[in-house]
Amino acid sequence: MFKRILWLGVGVAVGVIVVRKVTKAAECVTPGGIAHRVQESAAGIKSSARQFWNDVSAASADKELQLWTAMERGEDVAPLLSEEDDEDIWLDESPPGRSTI
Repeated sequence: MFKRILWLGVGVAVGVIVVRKVTKAAECVTPGGIAHRVQESAAGIKSSARQFWNDVSAASADKELQLWTAMERGEDVAPLLSEEDDEDIWLDESPPGRSTI
């Protein structure tokens, strides 16, 4: 009798777990589930674009400050305008810490 109750409990627990997993999987293919995934992807893209814009703005402001400082001192700004960044050197080779496949 005790074995039957034990196996009934195990069966109920497995049934609940299976139903929850199937429900969760089915929710992913509903319009609401798809909309949620698209919304999360769009938020990630928006965050990446915002971070990229902040990085570009900071680099631009830094370069502008260098140019203004050089102009105020009466220095030649041509070397600042043609200066290569460290990242430009990596066009033909992989950056440090990254391996090429």
